[in-house]
Amino acid sequence: MLFRPMTEADMDRVIAYPAGGPVSWIPQERFRAEWAERRFRAGWTWVAEEGGEILGRALWWGRSDSAHPVALDCLHVRDCVADRAGVAAGLLRAGHRAFEESGATEKPQYNLSLPGDWREDPGTVDAVAWREAAARRAGLTDEVERLRYEWTPEAGVPEPTGRLVFSPEPDDERFVEVFRRIAAGSLDVATRRELATMDADRQAREDMAFYLDCPGERGWWRLARTPDGTLAGMAVPSRTPYHPNVGYLGVVPELRGQGYIDEILGEITRIHHGNGARRITATTDTVNTPMAAAFERAGYRNTEIRLVFEAPAV
Repeated sequence: MLFRPMTEADMDRVIAYPAGGPVSWIPQERFRAEWAERRFRAGWTWVAEEGGEILGRALWWGRSDSAHPVALDCLHVRDCVADRAGVAAGLLRAGHRAFEESGATEKPQYNLSLPGDWREDPGTVDAVAWREAAARRAGLTDEVERLRYEWTPEAGVPEPTGRLVFSPEPDDERFVEVFRRIAAGSLDVATRRELATMDADRQAREDMAFYLDCPGERGWWRLARTPDGTLAGMAVPSRTPYHPNVGYLGVVPELRGQGYIDEILGEITRIHHGNGARRITATTDTVNTPMAAAFERAGYRNTEIRLVFEAPAV
């Protein structure tokens, strides 16, 4: 089995690859659109080939200005292959090795989008199983399950209650401090894993750098205070290349459990709606039940489950 990146000469065969099935896949129209925006590229699109036939395909995705791919967006191996997990793992290992040789410092995560009831369908369970086995063999051994939410104007725009006062803050160091405070006791899986391998200051600065690098605007960010000036938390509205996004929000540990998360989520929704948003996306870990409940109270609708496989933090 030959594992290699696609070439321009492969374009028609790669696009026509029959990647159907119960797990999310990339239709031809989306592949062409992402390619045109440089979010799919030849060096990020790998095939497993035998006897001149493409038997597997891995599509890594990145932002238009990314030097390296951010995530594996689609992984498929033909039904006729006896060891689908083995071929898929070979594809991932070959891609990871090439990315590292080109300067990438970490393996891209693998995002697997699924319907909410996927565990009730044996075909989907099987399709997830061989992909999960491949991801683990390729070093993506940390797994988290996330809920994806979506807001549209039909859900209504929450009115401010006056319980919190929101204000911009141009000083990045002030936000680093709040990132650090909010991380303490967080239910977010990624935050907890990172704090197990690095100090709180580094973790806060990496979170800050991540959101500064997102397509959203720094001017949207707000600190949240009670009317007497006590810091309560922060709102970091953001966006993906496709939609406005909730981004990051949190309440400082000493004020949790008082409903302030609803106020902060409401402010993010108002900011995006005020900028003309017709759709706002959001995600949270399934174990973060307070955040999931806040999304549902605010009229955000759960649209899918996302399994995320990634390499352990170092």
